Amino acid sequence: MAKRDYYEVLGVSKGASADEIKKAYRKMAIKYHPDKNPGDKEAEEKFKEAAEAYDVLSDADKRAKYDRFGHAAFEGAGGGGFQGGMSMEDIFSHFGDIFGGFGDFFGGGRTGRRSVNRGSNIRVKVKMSLQEIATGVDKKIKVKKYVKCTHCNGTGAKDGSSYSTCRTCNGSGHVTRVVNTLLGQMQQQTVCPDCNGEGRTITNKCPHCNGEGIVQGEEVMSLKIPAGVEDGMQLSVSGKGNAGRRGGTNGDMIVSIEEEAHKELIRDGSNLVYNLYLSIPHAIIGTPVEIPTVDGKVKLNIEPGTQPGKVLRLKGKGLPDVNGYGKGDLLVRVDVFVPKNISSEDRKLVEKLASSPSFNPTSSDKEGFFSRMKSMFD
Repeated sequence: MAKRDYYEVLGVSKGASADEIKKAYRKMAIKYHPDKNPGDKEAEEKFKEAAEAYDVLSDADKRAKYDRFGHAAFEGAGGGGFQGGMSMEDIFSHFGDIFGGFGDFFGGGRTGRRSVNRGSNIRVKVKMSLQEIATGVDKKIKVKKYVKCTHCNGTGAKDGSSYSTCRTCNGSGHVTRVVNTLLGQMQQQTVCPDCNGEGRTITNKCPHCNGEGIVQGEEVMSLKIPAGVEDGMQLSVSGKGNAGRRGGTNGDMIVSIEEEAHKELIRDGSNLVYNLYLSIPHAIIGTPVEIPTVDGKVKLNIEPGTQPGKVLRLKGKGLPDVNGYGKGDLLVRVDVFVPKNISSEDRKLVEKLASSPSFNPTSSDKEGFFSRMKSMFD
């Protein structure tokens, strides 16, 4: 099912301020919080949907990309795929930013939640040609990153089970205390200082990873880059970043698009521009020419008397829109080549032509020229 617009999810306008977005999310988070709606799957989905919308719109960079590219800025495929969704652990991990650290404000339903070590994100650049951008492409890349230790299966314990329950938090990963607020008594949770939120302590560390559960390694992965991406656009690959310590969740991989310059075509959004240089005779009498496109060359007939600065439009010969809104055009800008050095024989021919009435502009011709020039700069 297609995702709803993030602004619509939070019930705010596209021009909403950061404070308005935060207030809207807080209102929805309270309304659909799982502790307030136990067993209600629809409420839980709306809770997650609101959190995902806030995650994007509360971040200036993510919001700018979303406003420009929509959901395509965070989507795609490859391995785990480009995914915009968030897990419940992701949501509760930064819940304190909205509710001031009171994650358990509905009465103790989350006291047993154990914090999860999350691996850091990694960033990679992917170079793409215009041909690849026009069609989309599957690319295989090799990435150096932290991976799960195979000797301890990522637990950090020597035999995978050399650990004991933390006595301070009794395995919950959190310690809880009751504080008095203007709203009455509320429970505040903090990460257990003895086990760092893991709920257990290792008694015999794995010698290969020194108890971390991760080691340096590399992974070859396939990325499916959608058509129409632009230079500088970033796509997020969920779960393909560094592995989390001691069985934690993986971080994400941020893929930055680097567009390779084409030797003949210039990109302008979804349109492409080609500068066509004609000789003076060909501009006068017309000529068939071949125009490069991302799909190969196409033939185009230049009409007699074509003026410098004229733009010819080839519909649908540009690049696809990243959001699927059709294709751009190929704009052919005509320019006339004037040689600096000519032979004496050619000079005599040009002088003869210069004396012909056909080669001397009338007042109406001059008016038409200045009108065309003005339209180019308006």
